[in-house]
Amino acid sequence: MTENFYALIMAGGGGTRLWPLSRQGHPKQMLPLIDERSLFQIAVQRLTGLFPTERIFVVTNRKQSAELSNQCPEIPKENYLLEPEPRGTAAAIGLAAAYLHHRDPEAVLAVLTADHYIGNEERFLEYLREAKEIASQGHLVTLGIEPTYPATQYGYIQQGKELVLNGKPSAFEVDRFKEKPDESEAKQLLASGDHSWNSGMFIWPTALILKEFERQMPSLHSSLQTIVKHWGSPQRDEILNREWPNVESQTIDYGIMEHAENVAVIPAKDMAWNDVGSWNSLFEVLEPDEDGNVILSQNHMNIKSRDSLVHSNGQSKMLVTIGVENLVIVDTGDVLLVCSKEHAQDVRKVVEHLKENEIKGYL
Repeated sequence: MTENFYALIMAGGGGTRLWPLSRQGHPKQMLPLIDERSLFQIAVQRLTGLFPTERIFVVTNRKQSAELSNQCPEIPKENYLLEPEPRGTAAAIGLAAAYLHHRDPEAVLAVLTADHYIGNEERFLEYLREAKEIASQGHLVTLGIEPTYPATQYGYIQQGKELVLNGKPSAFEVDRFKEKPDESEAKQLLASGDHSWNSGMFIWPTALILKEFERQMPSLHSSLQTIVKHWGSPQRDEILNREWPNVESQTIDYGIMEHAENVAVIPAKDMAWNDVGSWNSLFEVLEPDEDGNVILSQNHMNIKSRDSLVHSNGQSKMLVTIGVENLVIVDTGDVLLVCSKEHAQDVRKVVEHLKENEIKGYL
């Protein structure tokens, strides 16, 4: 059943909302935020129950590939597909799909991420198996996440008619992809009962998704075919570096999925999923102490502080919190971040300011 099934881990992101711990040279997927393993190591290890490591591929950039390979040496080095520069998820996923289709025309590809937390890994693998069956019957499948609150940081997927394929009635046709809503609309989407959060995880036959690239992004499709044609030749890097700067920079959602045909969604339940997208998200995946604090510091003193997160690197500096509530405090040595939990999503604005003003030392 799984011999033509491949996994692709997207591992080139910057994790700007977890700044200042997540930096360009050491982004969040490389960090041990949940336990002693990095998020990337966790992502790889949970897949080994379904995919042999030779069928696990990673798309990232050259700057990050060496550290990722050091963290997971079990993945063959040739399975790292390196982007010369970021051009959006459409190009990155398209490159992997074109390469794997060239290698195996019957390939079904699961597009996953390096930085999600999934508490129920067995349930996750069950969904992947089911999605592979549905994809093999001519569908582009996305894993939606059953929403638990009116989130504004996720896009939404509206499910339509139920699909019954080989006795698998848990998938639905996709009516539309919805951009990140404001709070009022998010409450409406939650109340409707027919929307899932867009997890960014997809399962599809490479032949089918490449047809969508050819139909919707023909220029990108043409460049990908040129690159893959020379993949095994001495000219590979020359062709890749020549073609890549000219490909369209776009997300897979806007570039392909919003107008794709034969799209199905599986509303995934009971996975204990979290995208670990901000400091606030750690309150959802780590066990707080009796005061509601998440303490990620080896030298912290707490006096009457509640519902706060404290993170520090090393043991030389003591951090003391007295009577504070609902704060995020992150000390990396060169940066001290203090913000309210309510504004934790705004950390990315600091990164944008640093980039705009070319303050590169803190990026």
